[in-house]
Amino acid sequence: MIRNVSAVPGVVWRKSTYSDSNGGTCVEVADGIPAVVPVRDSKDPNGPALLFPASSWASFISAVRGGQLPGT
Repeated sequence: MIRNVSAVPGVVWRKSTYSDSNGGTCVEVADGIPAVVPVRDSKDPNGPALLFPASSWASFISAVRGGQLPGT
C-alpha cells in the first residue's frame, strides 16, 4: 500500500498542461509508479494524492482528448 506518494523513489510530479497558469486550478500527476497514476492538487503538495489504475487514467485522458466529456 502506498501511503505517501512523495516518499516513493523515482516519483516525479508534473503539472497538467490544462491547469490554469495563473495559480488557479492546478492538477499534478506523478510518473514512476508502475500500474497507478497519482494525482494531487499542486496548491497542497503535502496533501493527499488520488491513485488511479493506469488503464483507467489512460481511458480518462483519451476521453478528454476526444472531447467526450462535458465542457471539454
